[in-house]
Amino acid sequence: MLMAIFSYVLVRDYGFAPNPFYAVCTLATCKPLIRGKACVGDWVLGFGSCANRTVMGKLIYAMKVEMKCTFDEYWNAPEFQRKKPVMNGSLKQKYGDNIYHHGKNGEWIQEDSHHKNADGTINEKNLNRDTKKDCVLISRQYWYWGKDAIPIPDTLQELVKKGRNHKEKKSLILENTLEKWLHSFKVKGYIGKPAKFSGKFERYDGDLS
Repeated sequence: MLMAIFSYVLVRDYGFAPNPFYAVCTLATCKPLIRGKACVGDWVLGFGSCANRTVMGKLIYAMKVEMKCTFDEYWNAPEFQRKKPVMNGSLKQKYGDNIYHHGKNGEWIQEDSHHKNADGTINEKNLNRDTKKDCVLISRQYWYWGKDAIPIPDTLQELVKKGRNHKEKKSLILENTLEKWLHSFKVKGYIGKPAKFSGKFERYDGDLS
């Protein structure tokens, strides 16, 4: 069975979507189409945008999907409790992406986080976009370079995505070339800091423009 390779432009690299911390890379918010379509065994690649010339067209991260679960499963799983935001904690804790689950009446609960309004009210734009697909992608086989994004070889250039939306490729040659190249690196997992990982926590208002 051919695995899919999804690629997109990662405009806001805060360490939130994806969240590359605690030896697990998770995509739990944003990119609902990719989260909905991707299956275990597929690849997700995030490339730098033209808004940041130092990472433009370079690979920020690559993850092989090893697990796919619902928001409630993610919220309740003991191994992902550290992914829940701690708003009085470190910057890494504040950008936790484990923020959605259902309440007693079946309504969505959006925890205080990068995607919630500062006044404590629900950010409807983010909630509606994030929960459009009740899916979280999880991987322990990933490479996250962040602000130290790297160029990819000529043999993989067709995977580079520019602009909005995403690209999906299914090619055994591309898949094998990608895996061989990634595994040639001595270090994997969390390698570099997110581009926006400064000393000040920021919130996202949900505006795509």
